[in-house]
Amino acid sequence: MNQFLFSTSWALPLYGLVGALLTLPWTVGLIKRTGPRPAAYLNILTTAAALIHGLLVFKEVEGSTPQTYIINWFSCRDLNLAFELDISSVGIGATILIAGLSLLAQIYALGYLEKDWATARFFALMGFFEAALTALAISDSLLLSYMVLEVLTLSTYLLVGFWYAQPLVVTAARDAFLTKRVGDLLLLMGVVTIGTMAGSWDFSDLYEWAQTADLSPLTSTLLGLALIAGPIGKCAQFPLNLWLDEAMEGPNPASVLRNSLVVAGGAYVLYKLEPIIALSPVALDALLVIGTVTAVGASLVSIAQIDIKRTLSHSTSAYMGLVFVAAGMEQGGVALLLLLTHGIAKALLFMSAGSVIYTTHTQDITEMGGLWSRMPATTTAFIVGSAGMVTLLPLGSFWAMLSWADGFVLTSPWVIGILVIVNGLTALNLTRVFRLAFWGETQQKTRRTPEVHWPMALPMVSLTIMTLLVPMMLQKWYLLPTWDSINWYVLAALVSSSLLGVIIGSTIYLHKAWSRSRVLTWRFIQDLLGYDFYIDRIYRVTLVGAVAWLSKISAWSDRYLVDGFVNLVGFAAIFSGQGLKYSISGRSQGYLLTIIFGVSLIGLFISWSLGLLNNLPF
Repeated sequence: MNQFLFSTSWALPLYGLVGALLTLPWTVGLIKRTGPRPAAYLNILTTAAALIHGLLVFKEVEGSTPQTYIINWFSCRDLNLAFELDISSVGIGATILIAGLSLLAQIYALGYLEKDWATARFFALMGFFEAALTALAISDSLLLSYMVLEVLTLSTYLLVGFWYAQPLVVTAARDAFLTKRVGDLLLLMGVVTIGTMAGSWDFSDLYEWAQTADLSPLTSTLLGLALIAGPIGKCAQFPLNLWLDEAMEGPNPASVLRNSLVVAGGAYVLYKLEPIIALSPVALDALLVIGTVTAVGASLVSIAQIDIKRTLSHSTSAYMGLVFVAAGMEQGGVALLLLLTHGIAKALLFMSAGSVIYTTHTQDITEMGGLWSRMPATTTAFIVGSAGMVTLLPLGSFWAMLSWADGFVLTSPWVIGILVIVNGLTALNLTRVFRLAFWGETQQKTRRTPEVHWPMALPMVSLTIMTLLVPMMLQKWYLLPTWDSINWYVLAALVSSSLLGVIIGSTIYLHKAWSRSRVLTWRFIQDLLGYDFYIDRIYRVTLVGAVAWLSKISAWSDRYLVDGFVNLVGFAAIFSGQGLKYSISGRSQGYLLTIIFGVSLIGLFISWSLGLLNNLPF
């Protein structure tokens, strides 16, 4: 490997950080005459440099032995904190994907936010976002990965709350931050525990420790559950899944990265932790249960949404649920392949959805219609992205799901059922959205809708071509199965589920004027799915209600017990002082008589106490 490229590979995360720092003069208002555009150009330039640097490093590491780059951070006596970076085809390939999608999303944001007064601040946050994601991709240290995940949590909070003047945006940013903090706190416990047990946070050392570790069932279970808690929050898995739906209140260019890369960041850490989590069968079973519940539940919820971004965000949770199932079955390679194909297709879908929102000024798909003839590039992007999400030949997700299903058709046939259900529901949901938004008659808000201008169209068309080329990339990397190894029954089941979902979505009766069904049974099901199985209300009644009740008890005790006692002592001091004021005569003999009387009382009390002690029988 080229020594210069190896010695500079640690700088890949710095490009995004430098871009964010360069935008600060425009972000804080030091430069006003030029407008915010130069800040966007500088950030795009640094992202392009990161992409070129990553491609050069990937060319050197592709097919070679993975190497590590060690950065010594802090050393004192027995404490030595060093960060290892993973310079391998997987790590560097992930940085290329991050830089490429970030570059397209930032060019897309040039058009989407062209009239926004805080464009410079948005690009600064995007650079911060990109730096954290790139550092996570090449991190080979659990401690560094945890620190970067915390930066991603902060970045998510800031980007979701970008339009902070809107009350719903403030609530969404707060909920996203607090929900992730629940998983991060448990993950921190696991990080500290495993660092103490293994004596290191480097993944290579942890893998060696895991091979000989002798843990009690209770310890391994608690450790495994703590380590998967962080990814559960990051990947929007049940029961920490509501934040991703609320995060759709933020700008759409940030949603492009959030739904394609940020949620995948938590799954990537889960992939890295797989040999350690395998020490706990309970943790593996928890991954299977959580992934299955989220995959099926989120797929059902998505078909009842009328917000175009929320229909796509719930499918993101569903596909991350499939990744959790793959991790629970210790199929890390399949999980990475699914993350790659899903990330590219989902980014394209969100670009298409953002173009629709930009031109129609609405996110309600019941107010849309007939866009296919007015927005051909956007319609093509949505169709290609939808095909890339489900098992339709020859696009990427087909090969990812097929390679997974082939390995478990005999040992775990229930996996095939989960894939078929999720794939069919996803195909139905995307077909439903296409019919309501792009097909049918034009509506009031789509009658004069034009195609988006070139800053939005160029990255969208580029990503459309990239989605179509994913199978060629998989073939180049020898990730496609050979035809003689394919189980044709599994292939038929997966393709049939896609076709069935498309057929049902194409023929089911959809009436834009009916927001709710007139049939009571269907109305109950529609409300159940439309309100996310009432999970937020269950939280209010249970967890939030319990915290509120404890808070009221604490407030009452603080007011009437603690403050009451303190106020009583103060009142007694004031009363005694006021009473003593009227007993002052200025005569010393009176004071002396009072002292003698008090000493006499004390003496009588002591004598009485000693008499009681002498009469005790011992």
